Amino acid sequence: METPLTVVILAAGLGTRMKSRQAKVLHRAGGKPLVEHVVRTALELAPPERLFVVVGHQAPEVQSAVERTGARGIRFIEQKEQKGTGHAVMMGREALAGMGGYLMILYGDCPLLAAATLRQLVRAEIESGAAGVLLSAHMEDPTGYGRVIRGPGGCVEAVVEQKAGTPEQLALREANMGIYCYRADLFWKHVDEIQPNNPPREYYLTDMVEILHRAGHTVGAIRIADPREALGINTRLELAEVDAIFRERKRRELMLAGVTIENPPTVTIDTGAEIGMDTVIGPFAQILGETRIGENCRVGAGAVIEDSELAEGVEILPYTVMSRAKFERGAHAGPFARLRPGAVAGEGAHIGNFVELKNTRLGAGSKAQHLAYLGDSQIGASVNIGAGTITCNYDGRLKHRTTIGEGAFVGSNSTLVAPVEIGPGSYVAAGSVITDPVPADALGVGRARQVVKEDWARKRRALGKKQAV
Repeated sequence: METPLTVVILAAGLGTRMKSRQAKVLHRAGGKPLVEHVVRTALELAPPERLFVVVGHQAPEVQSAVERTGARGIRFIEQKEQKGTGHAVMMGREALAGMGGYLMILYGDCPLLAAATLRQLVRAEIESGAAGVLLSAHMEDPTGYGRVIRGPGGCVEAVVEQKAGTPEQLALREANMGIYCYRADLFWKHVDEIQPNNPPREYYLTDMVEILHRAGHTVGAIRIADPREALGINTRLELAEVDAIFRERKRRELMLAGVTIENPPTVTIDTGAEIGMDTVIGPFAQILGETRIGENCRVGAGAVIEDSELAEGVEILPYTVMSRAKFERGAHAGPFARLRPGAVAGEGAHIGNFVELKNTRLGAGSKAQHLAYLGDSQIGASVNIGAGTITCNYDGRLKHRTTIGEGAFVGSNSTLVAPVEIGPGSYVAAGSVITDPVPADALGVGRARQVVKEDWARKRRALGKKQAV
């Protein structure tokens, strides 16, 4: 914004109607804490050094959620006692009063507000020359919202809360959305006139409208077309409604950009995810966190992919679970595979059903097709991992690494006891327990010699019958 704008986000309350021990603004919608959505929007209007967040309940956790945006310079105001919205802003007087320009006040539990709407609010404030402008909406049922009281010329004279309104005032359909932009100098000049003259003995920010009007200043209002944009969250029902709006927006955005989503209402995609053109997402899939999926990929039904990276042409078959994993071009996993943090599949690698990788790189063209656990391992290109193979990476105290060279073949039901190295081009015989290095191009066998005792089973059965008699 050309005109200096300071943004204050109120995020100190617990939110008793959420029925939760967690601060309300830490509850998640669209895959992010509510307050993070609001901060990201505010950063489109003002630089970090002009952005203030009022914290109270679980302040360290709220600060951590704000810092996830990566913006440096955001400042925090502590409201130790929650005495109303006006009190929350007044707690920042020392830091805020000298900022000048305009003051915008937002709420940490209103995550759907668009930056374009807030820019419109600031523009209305600047162009009108008013002391302040608020955001309002026409609602068929404004129950619970303050009502906007306009004077004969259309200017706003007051905002009356639901509990304090007369029947005539409560019959009005223009509701206050609680979002304001004020001339900073006039706000701080009159802020001490807000008094706790109400049953809860709290300082209401809504009183500022009437205070400025009495002082001879003009207060305006702009209406938003869709009241849902300013929807504040007070209950789990409202949280679910907002989350659904985020999800629908994201699916629509992706489908318009060339992503196929099968049975869209069943698919969950977080707002931070990115998906390339011509990728297909199957029903009931979940794409979570900051996941990046390239073009021409396929994610099967019921797959869960969180904070992971998939290059072009990757195929994830149904019911595969990935977290902080990375797949290079043309890699393949599933069905029913599990890729834990640090799992990397090289170009064209294949990971089959009931295979688990943790902190392991499976090289280009390598295969682990079924029933294997590969942890803390470095596996070269073109390696075959037989069914039932496991790396024993934990000795009860420490983790150890397994290294398997390019072109090696590990037979089924092999147990590789780390730390151990399997050389390039070597073979490990099926059923082996390997505790020592296997050199390049060698055969490693670690099992007892088979013994066959002729007629043993027949004699045992006969002995059993004799004992029974």
